[in-house]
Amino acid sequence: MISDRWPAEWLRGLLQASVLAIIADGETYGYVIAQRLDDAGLGRIKGGTLYPLLGRLEEGGLVTSAWREGNGGPGRKFFTITAAGRRELDRLRADWAAFTAITSELIGAPREP
Repeated sequence: MISDRWPAEWLRGLLQASVLAIIADGETYGYVIAQRLDDAGLGRIKGGTLYPLLGRLEEGGLVTSAWREGNGGPGRKFFTITAAGRRELDRLRADWAAFTAITSELIGAPREP
């Protein structure tokens, strides 16, 4: 399902924000999203994890999609972030910054007894 390098709970928790951030960079499709996640060091995200997430993002109005013909190959479903998706990504980024600040303080450096 998801990379063995990181605990699955961590990846499930940040996958939506990561996918939205990739789509916010510009219109893209599933294979490229999975490749960017892998290249970033999150590991190989399988289609059975990624495509249902993309469907939920679309159902939630955070992204839109359009099928396009491939150049000599199969068509592809391209995803574009919506205004609601950008607002959600901004919210997730702010929440992530606060969360990581708190958890870094708690689990970062050992404290003197």
